[in-house]
Amino acid sequence: MKGLARVLGVLACCLATGAWAGDKSGTVKIGVLTDMTGVFSDLTGNGSVEAAKMAIEKFGGKVNGRPVELVFADHQNKADVGLGILRRWYQVDDVDAVFDFANSAVALGAVEITKEFDRVMVPSGVGATDLTGSKCSPNTIHWTWDSYGNANALVKSVMHQGGKKWFFVTVDYAFGHSLEENVTKFVKAAGGTVLGSVRHPLNTSDFSSYLLTAQSSGADVIVLASGGADLSNAIKQAREFGITSDKYKIVAPQFNLAVVHAAGLDATQGLLAAGSMNWTKDETTRAFATELAKRNKGIHPDALQGGVYSSVLAYLGAVEKVGSTDGRKVVEYLKSVPVKDPLLGDGVVRADGRMTHPVQIFQVKSPKESKEPWDYFRTIDTIPGGQAFRPLNESECPLVKASR
Repeated sequence: MKGLARVLGVLACCLATGAWAGDKSGTVKIGVLTDMTGVFSDLTGNGSVEAAKMAIEKFGGKVNGRPVELVFADHQNKADVGLGILRRWYQVDDVDAVFDFANSAVALGAVEITKEFDRVMVPSGVGATDLTGSKCSPNTIHWTWDSYGNANALVKSVMHQGGKKWFFVTVDYAFGHSLEENVTKFVKAAGGTVLGSVRHPLNTSDFSSYLLTAQSSGADVIVLASGGADLSNAIKQAREFGITSDKYKIVAPQFNLAVVHAAGLDATQGLLAAGSMNWTKDETTRAFATELAKRNKGIHPDALQGGVYSSVLAYLGAVEKVGSTDGRKVVEYLKSVPVKDPLLGDGVVRADGRMTHPVQIFQVKSPKESKEPWDYFRTIDTIPGGQAFRPLNESECPLVKASR
């Protein structure tokens, strides 16, 4: 009997240990894979790392008695670099969940690796809708924004204001392609016309030829389908060519405070954008933004870094409830309960992995309207999450088809 008890005890120990996927260190380990030095570094980068640290501190630094450890790395906006880091994190460093990503190509490549190791990936600074479409996974939650939600909300608003003829200046990789594809679909469905597009490489310094083509197209709406420093440069140079909000409706589906700050209110005033967090909204968003700005060279955050904070909090809460870092179990739990997101707004994680939440329409303030540093956005409309993001009945996600 003593021998049997000893065997059962060993089995119980092994089963308990196995609940913590890949763990050899006794910690819950979180990774932030992001752009620390490139065009998206002010939108994500160090701010996303600090946002994750703030979430861990808010949670108390432990989950079920296990310390929470944070690692981070710069993927340099190169898929091979990012995926090499990710595989090492899973295989060698026992990282349980990875956040942010800040690059669609890296995030899309990460799906199968994350699934292979049964970990969790939660893209925040990524717009590619394939993450909840054909590339969806039981180990992925797409938390903050995607090009469908932002494009849908923006097109509705701009078409209502009379914008009928559209032209695109698009960054030439998966993120930009997804933006252009989704905006085009909504414009045509609403009776508008797409006159054409030009595509520029990532990290472009000279937009003159692209902007001149847009200006000569006859469009009354010019879509700047890029982000980060590229978007900032495009906006500043557009003003030099007379492409301003009093002559055109200038639309940026992925637009952030850091871009406005870099380009200046004189160049960006009147521009229309979509997003999921205006830091001046209430005491909670203000407190988060003020604290993160102290940690991040004074740069105030919006939804991308806010989404890292709230998704890390949600992940830790799920691990605590499940009693495990098993990737699929944690994701299944988050799909089974309402999400109380303190920054983006409450929502749900759907079968396809999309976390729905309200999407706001912003108009950039004029210099006179801005009352304090980084007070750049005026919210002019809010679209409920259930109306903003791609309906499940349009999804190509195999998980959705399997649940029908």
